[in-house]
Amino acid sequence: MIDIDPLIKHGHIHFGENKVQEAVEKWSNVKNEIKNIKLHMVGKLQTNKVKYVIPLFDYIHSLDNLKLAEKISKEQIKKNKIINLFIQINIGNEKQKSGILIEELDSFYKKCTEDLGLKIIGLMCLPPNEEKSSFYFDKMKQLTEKLCLKEISMGMSSDYLDAINFQTTYLRIGTKIFGDRN
Repeated sequence: MIDIDPLIKHGHIHFGENKVQEAVEKWSNVKNEIKNIKLHMVGKLQTNKVKYVIPLFDYIHSLDNLKLAEKISKEQIKKNKIINLFIQINIGNEKQKSGILIEELDSFYKKCTEDLGLKIIGLMCLPPNEEKSSFYFDKMKQLTEKLCLKEISMGMSSDYLDAINFQTTYLRIGTKIFGDRN
């Protein structure tokens, strides 16, 4: 935790993690000691890890399928804790990436909110690497407005300035701050 101590001392409270087990090891004690820390699950989430995520995390940015939505709903009831959720959109319709396709978004959102009682606060995307991000960020802004959502999770170390131009509310810029992962 030495790397983030200066950030916490300066009042930064939002932190993202990609890996569940690593987060449990790093953050369990910190969150018990510092109650206002908000932890964001920004990586791919498998259904078998949801039981560890609900007690520790405050946000999940990678809700990308119905099976996961159902598991989150059940675990929230069991743990009596509501998580803020972002639906991950496969904005570039890329086969290798997770996320809900744009044409399935309306029905998925309705199922999550009406049938499962999930607290969807926004949308998240990872645009194609080889293309101009601003085209996809504009699409995300439009989709978010269409659903009357307030939050957008988009923009990473390489394209966060473009994301800001399209009113992102959550950036994932760990590499710019902490450097490359080991």
